[in-house]
Amino acid sequence: MSNNTLPMTIIGGGIGGLAAALGAADAGHKVAVLEQAPEFGEIGAGIQLAPNAMAILDRFNLLGELDKYAVYPQRLVLKDAYTGEELSALDLGDAFKERYGYSYTVMHRTDLHKVLLEACERNDDITLLTNHMITDIQRGPDSVTISCDNGKTYEADSLIGADGLWSESRKQIIDDEAICSEYVAYRGAIPMEEISEHADFDDVIMWIGPHLHLVQYPIRRKELYNQVAVFRSFNYTKEIEHTDQWGTPEELDEHFGRCVPEVQNAVTFMQRQRRWPLYDREPLEKWAEGNFTLLGDSAHPMLQYLAQGACQALEDADSLTNQLKENNSVEDAFQAYQQERVARANKVQKTARTWGDILHTDNDIATLTRDAYMKERDAQDFEIVDWLYGHFVNSTDKTTVNK
Repeated sequence: MSNNTLPMTIIGGGIGGLAAALGAADAGHKVAVLEQAPEFGEIGAGIQLAPNAMAILDRFNLLGELDKYAVYPQRLVLKDAYTGEELSALDLGDAFKERYGYSYTVMHRTDLHKVLLEACERNDDITLLTNHMITDIQRGPDSVTISCDNGKTYEADSLIGADGLWSESRKQIIDDEAICSEYVAYRGAIPMEEISEHADFDDVIMWIGPHLHLVQYPIRRKELYNQVAVFRSFNYTKEIEHTDQWGTPEELDEHFGRCVPEVQNAVTFMQRQRRWPLYDREPLEKWAEGNFTLLGDSAHPMLQYLAQGACQALEDADSLTNQLKENNSVEDAFQAYQQERVARANKVQKTARTWGDILHTDNDIATLTRDAYMKERDAQDFEIVDWLYGHFVNSTDKTTVNK
C-alpha cells in the first residue's frame, strides 16, 4: 500500500465497519478502515446481542474477550409502565441456549467496540486510519477515488460504506433522507450502588405505555445499570426537526411522570444534557454496484425496537465474508452479498417499525389485544423470535427456526 493507494477500503470504524474488516481480512484481502473521528470509539451505553450476533462474534473467535465484559440475562421481560404488571417474558436460560446455540448477551457498546478494535489492531492485513472524513467518492470500473477533508486523496480497489445512519456513502446508491420517527431517547449507565432496590439485575426489562417505553439491564459485569427512556414528542414539527426544541427533558418528565414509582424513579437518573432523536430510512432493494457496497446502518438503518441494529450489521459482515471467499471477484461477491442480505435486513427494518407501533399504541382495543396475547404466551414459547434469533440454526434441526 503506497501513500495514495488503498486496498479494499471501509468507510466507518464502528461495530459494522470493524467486523467487516475482520471478515474481509479472513477472506484473504488487505483492508483499510477510514474513520472520520480523531480516534476509534463508540458512543452510547448498552447494547443487546441476540444469538444471531453472538454466532458471528464466535466466528471471529471473540467470545472469550467479550466474556470479560458481558452480562447474560435470565429473561426478557415486558411490563406495563402504568400499572407495573408483568405482561410477558422470554426465558433466556438453558432451553433458549440449546435452541439457538448461544446466550442472549448485554454489554456496554464501548466494550464490544474495544474487542473488535483490538482484534483489528492485531491483524497485519488491516490498516486503521483516523481523521479521515470523506468529502467525495468517484467510482470507476477498476478503482474508487476517495477524497478526504484532510486533503488526502486515495485510489482504492473497492469500497464498503459503513458510515452509519447519516451515511455519505449511501448517496452512491440513493440520495434519500433519514425519516424522523418523532421519538427521542435519553440514555444513561450508572453505577449499581446508585440504583434503587426495585432494579432487577438478572433481566432485561422493558416498561411500555402509550407513546413511551423504558429499557433497563445491567452491563459491564453488572457494575453498571443501563437505562434508555424513549418517548414521542408532541412538540415535534418538521421545521424544528434539527433543533433541540422538541423531545426536551421537560417532556421526558411529563411523559414518565404518569408511570409507576419504579419508572419515575429510574428516569431521574437519566443524563439530560443529550438526547438521541430516533430515525430510520426506507428499505433499499439495492446496496451494491460494481466495486462498491453498503453495510450496516448505511444500508438498513432501523429503529431500535427489536434491538437488532448492531446484530444486523454483524450479519452483514458474516455474509460479506462468506461471499468474498466463495466468489472469484469482489464485484461478484458484493452482488451475492446483496442478494443474500437484502430481504432479511428489510424484513427486520419493517418489523422494527411495526413492533414500535405495537409497544407504543394508545388505542384501547389494540392495547387489550396485545396484552391478552402477551399474557397467554409461555416464557419458553420461542416461535415469535425463531425467525430473528435462529437465523444461523441449521434448518434441518428439530427447531426449524431458519424459516
